[in-house]
Amino acid sequence: MNAKTLFILATLAIVAIVASKSLYIVNETQRAVLLKFGEVVESDLQPGLHAKVPLMHQVKIFDARVLTLDSRAAKFLTVEKKAVEVDSFAKWRIVDVSRFYTSTNGDEIRAQRLLEQRINEGLRNEFAQRSLQEVVSGERAELMTNLTEQLNGFTKESLGVEVVDVRVKKIDLPNTVSGPIFSRMAAERQREAQEHRAKGGEQAAIIRADAERQKTILEAQAYKESELLRGEGDAKAAAIYASAYDKDPEFYAFVRSLTAYRSTFSGKQDVLVLSPESEFFEYFNSTNKKK
Repeated sequence: MNAKTLFILATLAIVAIVASKSLYIVNETQRAVLLKFGEVVESDLQPGLHAKVPLMHQVKIFDARVLTLDSRAAKFLTVEKKAVEVDSFAKWRIVDVSRFYTSTNGDEIRAQRLLEQRINEGLRNEFAQRSLQEVVSGERAELMTNLTEQLNGFTKESLGVEVVDVRVKKIDLPNTVSGPIFSRMAAERQREAQEHRAKGGEQAAIIRADAERQKTILEAQAYKESELLRGEGDAKAAAIYASAYDKDPEFYAFVRSLTAYRSTFSGKQDVLVLSPESEFFEYFNSTNKKK
């Protein structure tokens, strides 16, 4: 390898080193600021290839995507002075790169710490204006919307970041508070259960009374119909007996006597004391019959 070749290689190496120190790339998911001896000279550099002067210029690149701040659980007081433990998180992003750099020195951890303090302060103020029921279910969405708007009024001007959303993951009660609340809830559920049982018993009594009434009505109607049928049967039987008697009174009397004999002497242990001359034995006494 001759001297000319070495010179060319050395020149190319120097050019590559200078180019690597002079050129930089900002990705689509990033934002950057250009510093000149520590002072911002160009803010919010757009994605693409950019150039700088080595040693004079310095580039700070930040993540421009929506970031997540998972805050630690904190205790707040409601309007009834009840303590609750709130676990929340926030979504935020950098919107003013220059302001973000000057206020936090480009330290994302510091920015999250400042943002967490403002979120906890906002939650404390919102919870202090509402009851436990309102923060748990009634006005929870309204609370989050108000807090997000209030935070953006501060963070955009002071930190250069936008709070996209704030959400409460969980609201817990301390043991000193949860015990009495759970007892009261159990008592309320017990009272509601007793009310439902009482209403059920009342409905059952009404249904039972109605069934008894319908039963009495049906039995009375059935008895009435049976008595009518029995009366009609007796009337027909009497008519048949009368018709038979009119046709042959002697034969009718004989049949009636046979029926009486059958009914009287149906049991082997039955004892009947009558005079042989009684009319009951009229058809047993052939002498009387011949007369």
